[in-house]
Amino acid sequence: MTLGWLAIVRLGFVQMALGAIVVLTTSTLNRLMVVELSLAAVLPGALVALHYGIQITRPNWGFISDKGGNRTRWILRGMLILAAGGILAALGVVEMAESYWFGLSLSIIAYALIGLGAGAAGTSVLALLATATAPHRRAAAATITWLMMIFGIAMTAGVVGQLLDPYSPAVLIRVVSGVAATALAITVLATWRVERGVEAAPEPDPVPFREGLAEVWAEPKARLFTIFVFLSMTAYFMQELILEPYAGLVFGFTPGESTTLSGIQNGGVFLGMLTVGIAATALRFGCLRNWVIGGCLGSAASLCVIAILGGYALPQSLLPAVFALGFFNGAFAVAAIGSMMALAGEGREKREGTRMGLWGAAQAIAAGFGGLTGAAAADVMRTLTTDAPAFGAVFVFEAGLFLCAALMALRIMEGSAARAELIAGE
Repeated sequence: MTLGWLAIVRLGFVQMALGAIVVLTTSTLNRLMVVELSLAAVLPGALVALHYGIQITRPNWGFISDKGGNRTRWILRGMLILAAGGILAALGVVEMAESYWFGLSLSIIAYALIGLGAGAAGTSVLALLATATAPHRRAAAATITWLMMIFGIAMTAGVVGQLLDPYSPAVLIRVVSGVAATALAITVLATWRVERGVEAAPEPDPVPFREGLAEVWAEPKARLFTIFVFLSMTAYFMQELILEPYAGLVFGFTPGESTTLSGIQNGGVFLGMLTVGIAATALRFGCLRNWVIGGCLGSAASLCVIAILGGYALPQSLLPAVFALGFFNGAFAVAAIGSMMALAGEGREKREGTRMGLWGAAQAIAAGFGGLTGAAAADVMRTLTTDAPAFGAVFVFEAGLFLCAALMALRIMEGSAARAELIAGE
């Protein structure tokens, strides 16, 4: 009585819907604040950091999920909060043009709701996958659900990029509301009776949350993997808030074109994840650790190329470099996720959700920290030099972080990769 392949794919649709809303707040709205409203990049960086920072509650959601019961209700509640936050965030950007402080207040509330919704829905989905998926399906389940999420992000960015041109506040509100309503409807349909055939998880030991979290943190494997997740995700997300402004300021991209660029990047992520998922799971080609290291090295090289291209400002030359960055990001991410799903079931029993929540919190904190740091660094560098070298310096620094993550993976992931591959091949 575990999740079948159809149920896993249905949960992938939830991840797809979640990504569709979040991508608008981290790419399109970010670009509008920096380019159209001429605000400092650190402002959207701080808002996105807020939404990630609130996701520090993910271990709490995972701990609640470990107690068994109906996780679907937490997925639905989280997605409802997320959809409301996405629409409110678009309203906040529109209001900033007329009343800055009122618009900023709306945006703060909106991004807080986005963080709560993504934390509740995302962690509940992962907890359900970790506890109700057969061991031999976990790595493949991680690949399927993340591929679908990236597909949702890429498709949304591409479609929205076309719908936003020519840009107007009314068009923005209409498009974002449509995406949020569609995502919520998909979630309702995808989760309908998905837990009906799953055996309910037994109640864990009746310990307080802090004690349960301390038990997981005391496990060396869980602790080291948490540190790796934080470092690698900091590198992964540093460019998230500055790539579209970079395309607009240096290469002259319109709002629609820069949003489409984000779709190209996420299309690369999708292909990278698909490549590793097939190679490591179906073909058993290459160990997960090597895919992680290769993804980090390729990401570092792509970032250096993107930085160099700023000196030439040729719009068409940016597209393949951004696609390559997405491809290597995806290769790194899916290999790390495969190890994460396998490790979630190791250690003390009935703590799978808590482990997933801990790693999800590390990822969220790193994403907020990385995004804010990248935006702030770009602002500082732009006061010292012109746009192209300012953004380029940040991209090169991010490449250095990817190299550090590759070295850490080389040291700590060998055993984890072997175990993940064993599970994937069963």
